[in-house]
Amino acid sequence: MATSRKFSLSKLCMSAMFYLVVAAIVLYTVFPFYWAVVSSLKSDSALFTTDLWPKRVSLNNYRSIFLEQPFGHNILNSVIVAVVTVSIGLFVSVTASYALGRIEFRGRTTLLMFILSASMFPQVAVLSGMFELIHALGLYNRHFGLILSYMIIVLPFTVWVLTTFMRALPKELEEAAIMDGATPWVIITRIFLPLLTPVLFTTGILAFIAAWNEFLFALTFTLTDNMRTVPVAIALMTGNSQFELPWGNIMAASVVVTLPLIGLVLMFQKYIISGLTAGAVKG
Repeated sequence: MATSRKFSLSKLCMSAMFYLVVAAIVLYTVFPFYWAVVSSLKSDSALFTTDLWPKRVSLNNYRSIFLEQPFGHNILNSVIVAVVTVSIGLFVSVTASYALGRIEFRGRTTLLMFILSASMFPQVAVLSGMFELIHALGLYNRHFGLILSYMIIVLPFTVWVLTTFMRALPKELEEAAIMDGATPWVIITRIFLPLLTPVLFTTGILAFIAAWNEFLFALTFTLTDNMRTVPVAIALMTGNSQFELPWGNIMAASVVVTLPLIGLVLMFQKYIISGLTAGAVKG
């Protein structure tokens, strides 16, 4: 009886510790965004107070970022660049992963390792070379210049992940399709693509987040305010003087650009979870 009570007490303590750890992690990760929301609703000297909720809610910071600068255009630039980058990246990745995952040829492993190694170099290491390439192609201060440079970030990750899952698909499906006269394009689009839908959503959203938040290439390859993406627009926000930072505007802009990512993840969370757990259990 005493042993049973000790076991129950130990189990209760473990459960309490687990929930305390979870609560601490949630607080640690969510509180910065909550504080950004609170700060964006403050104005003037209230920004420097430590109130957990503003005494007087103000939307002036949100009005200011859209009326005093082309922030709406910056958001549109980010949407265009991120969507096109993900679309081209997934198309190239699906076709490349089929070749790397299903077709036997000499140097396949070496090629795959070479693609993966491209993601190991820091962005600053390839910045000067990319600048010369973008300038030579006449893509400086253009959307496609950013899209081309973002492929360096997106493609190694998406090709590697999709190749791994493409290899895990049953060979019998492909063999049956070939016996029926299906071409490789038909096999990819009508047989493999539906099976890869959860993984495509997962890699696509992660690639979208990477393109949406990218800063260094966007800062280097754009010149005018109307062509800048949101991370650069936020970084270049200034107040009435060169050394004054409009913290309220910065917090409001940060909230505005974070909400689409949160909505995207919540909208497709079922596919993200399926993609992350696909292949985890065999048999």
